[in-house]
Amino acid sequence: MNNEKYIDKFLEYLKIEKRYSGHTLLSYETDLLQFNKYLTNTYENISFSYVELSHVRSFMVELLELQLAKSSVARKISTLKSLYKYLKKEKVIKDSPVELIETPKMDQRLPTFIKEDEMIHLLEEVSFDDSFDGKRDKLLIALLYQTGIRLSEIITLSNSDVRNMEIKVLGKRNKERIIPLSNTIYDLVNNYVREKQNLFPKSIYFFVTNQGNKMYEKFVYRKVNHYLSMVSSKQKKSPHVLRHTFATHMLNNGADLNAIKEILGHENLSATQVYTHNTFQKLKSIHKQSHPRG
Repeated sequence: MNNEKYIDKFLEYLKIEKRYSGHTLLSYETDLLQFNKYLTNTYENISFSYVELSHVRSFMVELLELQLAKSSVARKISTLKSLYKYLKKEKVIKDSPVELIETPKMDQRLPTFIKEDEMIHLLEEVSFDDSFDGKRDKLLIALLYQTGIRLSEIITLSNSDVRNMEIKVLGKRNKERIIPLSNTIYDLVNNYVREKQNLFPKSIYFFVTNQGNKMYEKFVYRKVNHYLSMVSSKQKKSPHVLRHTFATHMLNNGADLNAIKEILGHENLSATQVYTHNTFQKLKSIHKQSHPRG
């Protein structure tokens, strides 16, 4: 089997078995095609099944010489680790050539988030259109901010997933979690659902476009960017920024770290702990401004 076939089979596995989003699959495909191109140019099209540790190390060296960001190199190595774990599972190889590879240590970047007063201004003072579009858009922003739900999770919500003051979310690796809704957001849900049922009664998806079709990633990106631009000058204005904003504001207001971990659907507490750095930065700032010897 040639390397393109291995890539196709692996991506199919990630899509069907792991239920990875289209955005993630595209990243994996890009990384694997780059690795395959490197093998073709450097080792005369060596098969993935014959790759050794030295081949992967030389690939890493080339990436670093191209002055790629450490985070990009780390992602590509992570992609290769996933590929070879799959090939080992399928008994194509006996040992993974990437197992002993250490990814470059990255400088920790604090998650970008929107200020609390900016989010309050957006949801309480900015005027959303009273049409179907406006009701959907306000609920979309509010739900992303008040639940920390992922982009891939919100676009796949079905009508039956939103009920009884809570939403049922199918997260990574098909892990299901329940997130409670506030009274305020539930009022937005009811207003939106009434409008949607009148216009698109046959739709099985909770969030739909103006034509009644399932929402897609670029649609949500555009909406989030548009509305956050009204209140924030941050360069990053993505759905994931609202996820960061949710976690940071929860911590700043005294929420338990383990509770936030469960709501976000994180596998490990270490993934949630990154938000404590933002909280610590806020404490340092308050201390500096307030203490007489700050």
